[in-house]
Amino acid sequence: MPEFGNFETLTPDVIFSAAEKAFSCRFSGVLMPLPSYINRVYEMESAERERYIFKFYRPGRWSRAALLEEHLFTLEAREAEIPVIAPLRQAGGSTLGTAEDGTFFAAFPKRWGRGLEPDSGAQVWRRLGSLIARLHTVGAARAAKHRIALDPRGNTLNEVAHLLSCGVASERVLPALSSVLRRLLRILSGRFDRSGAIRLHGDCHKGNILERPGEGLMLIDFDDMLTGPPVQDLWLLLPGPAGSCEAELRELLAGYESIRGFDRGSLAQIELLRAMRMIYFLDWCAKQRSDYNFRDRYPEWGSDAFWRREIAALEEQYAAIAGLPWRE
Repeated sequence: MPEFGNFETLTPDVIFSAAEKAFSCRFSGVLMPLPSYINRVYEMESAERERYIFKFYRPGRWSRAALLEEHLFTLEAREAEIPVIAPLRQAGGSTLGTAEDGTFFAAFPKRWGRGLEPDSGAQVWRRLGSLIARLHTVGAARAAKHRIALDPRGNTLNEVAHLLSCGVASERVLPALSSVLRRLLRILSGRFDRSGAIRLHGDCHKGNILERPGEGLMLIDFDDMLTGPPVQDLWLLLPGPAGSCEAELRELLAGYESIRGFDRGSLAQIELLRAMRMIYFLDWCAKQRSDYNFRDRYPEWGSDAFWRREIAALEEQYAAIAGLPWRE
């Protein structure tokens, strides 16, 4: 499984050249880096003082076809009057450009908004539910052939194989890491239900939802768009385990079901999906560990102390899943 590439050749000259070719206009000297864990994102200003957000995608992470499927999903959502920030069409007609160094990029209009409050009231939870249901109505309309399909026998199996073979864990901790990952993989493969999979946002936590005064809630950042069960876009919104968030979950589902049907039996998948996300994130970090920004942000990542904490968390999650009632 390949490691992600880096941005060593993405110089300011390459960035400005890409922007000016994309929109056939000159840009001013504004190049403001914005926070992004994996991509490179900049706010830029044209000579006419229009502000744009340019996203340069991490090399090696997504194919051109996969990125175009992400863009298509957001464009279809916008067409359905769902509040999203869709990519702009560039001079050649596509929403996806290629910089001189081969890096894929997209441009978006700049939009302001504030994050959701952590103690959101019942009405906000209902609004969130109905917003996600509207997105899922669009998501169910067609398949995505080039995005990740949530399945422990597919993507999680590959992630575990990579983590155990890429040298990120020393021999002192590798046996314990291998043990818990393989046990998780077995129980996930036996219990995960792939039925009802549709196109999803994929990373639908509160950090990816803005409140725009006078307009309402807006979904942002479809970078992790994938195919999976609808519950994946709901559980990440909860402030804790579903069992301790009954009031929030009740309102969230009430909003969702006012727009679209929901299989409440799929709530049993939440802890499985949590384990899959934990494994996915570890593998995601492993693939970009050579990036200098990642090393600066996570200097302890990959140490024995780091892995002992992660192994303990994975063991706790395994115990949580194993203790759930289950019928074959």
